[in-house]
Amino acid sequence: MEENSEKPKAVALLSGGLDSTLAVKLMIEQGVDVKAVAIKTPFCDFDCGHGCGFRVKEVAEKLGVDLKTVYLGDEYLEMLKNPKHGYGSGMNPCIDCREMMFKVAKDYMQEIDAKFIVTGEVLEQRPMSQNPRALKIIEHESGLEGKVLRPLSAKHLEPTEAEKSGMVNREELLSIKGRTRRTQIELAKNLGITDYPNSAGGCLLTDPQFAKRVEDLFEHVDKPTLNDTELLKVGRHFRISKNTKLVVGRNEGENDVISSLVMQRDLLLEAKDHKGPIALLRGDYDESLLVLAASIVHRYSDAPKDAECAVTVKNNGDSKEISVSSANDEQLNSYRI
Repeated sequence: MEENSEKPKAVALLSGGLDSTLAVKLMIEQGVDVKAVAIKTPFCDFDCGHGCGFRVKEVAEKLGVDLKTVYLGDEYLEMLKNPKHGYGSGMNPCIDCREMMFKVAKDYMQEIDAKFIVTGEVLEQRPMSQNPRALKIIEHESGLEGKVLRPLSAKHLEPTEAEKSGMVNREELLSIKGRTRRTQIELAKNLGITDYPNSAGGCLLTDPQFAKRVEDLFEHVDKPTLNDTELLKVGRHFRISKNTKLVVGRNEGENDVISSLVMQRDLLLEAKDHKGPIALLRGDYDESLLVLAASIVHRYSDAPKDAECAVTVKNNGDSKEISVSSANDEQLNSYRI
């Protein structure tokens, strides 16, 4: 305990990915007492498909570091409506997002009396948030100038306070730059790090199709909820009127998710006598919109397309049936988000 108290203490932003894992490992190799924080947003899949929290917890355990998990929910949605530094190629507010994460890490740093923050960022790896100008903006606006150490690219950057004071040996830090991962993969091999995720996945907001759904949500809903954002992640989406959206499941798993997200005023629609999707109707509706929604459900079911189909409509335990013809492709394309 006495030996551990003499170690310099740092807070690391840990995502469970290769770069942040390597950054933490390099600090441990230098004798730094690392405490990790994992930050989840409604759109950032840092767990690489293993389920909420699983991957990053597993990585922290393998590294032997304590982990704190923080979820940015409603405050993140509020920022996303109008990010100070704008969006990237989709609806990704990368600079503002990083600022929020750094402020969380800063609060934790102050809470545990750590001296600096560690990240796995690589210079020029991400065009919007990991260029020299963006890195300086993020540090300045989060109040962390000189306190953010990026071990993988440190030799391309100005020395941090941790390096200047001797808490960290700059000579043992790296000079990785750009989007290739060859150096990281070789380093992982040398450090005995295996079973790391590939570089796919990450922030959903960079996906062009998903970004359209987010943009549509913000255009039509004044105060989106976390339930709204979860619904964005599944199904086929149709804007059938200004205040009404239909989400149609694509498989059994999505049908289950859609059913779990139903709110009090939502309707659930399903073809009565044929296999097919469950659909959620959210917003204002009249009989004509209900018929339209049911016709779309008919279209994606196994019901014959040349005949009417009975569609069950449920709300809060109440149920009724309507008989509709199938929507055609022209209708689908005109409403699809």
